[in-house]
Amino acid sequence: MHIDELPTPALWADLDVLESNIAEMARRLPGNRLRPHVKAHKSTALATLQYEAGHKGFTCATPREVLGLAQAGLGDDLLLANETVDVNRLTEMATSGARVTVAVDSEATITAAAAAGIKECVIDIRVGFRCGCEVEEAHGLAELARKSNIGVRGVMGYEGHAMGVVDLERRRELMESAMERLIQAHEVVGGDLVTGGGTGTHAINTWVNEIQAGSYVLMDTAYTEQVDQPFRQGLFLQSTIVSVAEKFAVCDAGLKAQGMDHGNPSWSGGEVLFCSDEHTNVVPDNALKVGERISLVPAHIDPTMAKHQSLHIVRDEQVIDRWDIDLRHW
Repeated sequence: MHIDELPTPALWADLDVLESNIAEMARRLPGNRLRPHVKAHKSTALATLQYEAGHKGFTCATPREVLGLAQAGLGDDLLLANETVDVNRLTEMATSGARVTVAVDSEATITAAAAAGIKECVIDIRVGFRCGCEVEEAHGLAELARKSNIGVRGVMGYEGHAMGVVDLERRRELMESAMERLIQAHEVVGGDLVTGGGTGTHAINTWVNEIQAGSYVLMDTAYTEQVDQPFRQGLFLQSTIVSVAEKFAVCDAGLKAQGMDHGNPSWSGGEVLFCSDEHTNVVPDNALKVGERISLVPAHIDPTMAKHQSLHIVRDEQVIDRWDIDLRHW
């Protein structure tokens, strides 16, 4: 099937780009130097390619991702890099047969993990704008976890506020300030893991001993302005032109089909004006007719993947496979 035969809107990935990106990251961060974050793609089929490239441990954002990877036989070393106090979900993870480590940053998260039988944790340190405890709290929480029969593997910190910064020196400055806090916490917590980072800092964050990059596989448009990025964009949203006006055209892929938190999608054939629920308005460089197809490039792959049930795998514009996006939901 040619991509223009797909019912639209349809999400597809360029297999050549996907394989190239995985190989390049495996070269840069081999083995356990990378703990791929599956929240970026939410697919066990894609995670299997990362596993085969030598990355045996994975980072997860949700219990569903943990359980799905475990069920797929990819449970060698799973890190839930997120806090939860849901004992039922924690119990499911603890009894999944996988090695499961959870992030904790409070007495409540430790208590819930202990009640569920979770055996290992990392202390999440607030180094940016999201979850985590203060450096001064880290030692006490680590001691509480150990007294609760939870092994403390180390510390985690995510410098998300630095990840998309275009200027390399400013990105490095923000990252180093965040990582200084993480190293201070590690000195009092102990353990083998210092885990964090992402696609935007994978090449400059030498403070952690494993990087939690995920977007590199398919790439966000936000990263395209970072000149130090070796990865290419590989995710596209196929759409059909359904209406044509004098100065613009309208396709059938709107904000319900793609993540909009990073702004409008891009399009090589002209300008994207705006997105509404079911439509995107574009100004084409060359006149379009109703029924023609265009390929939008979503700005943020993580929420875009989560909006679709399947990903079409394409080589030379031919659909050669379809993968379930089977780690969606919570």
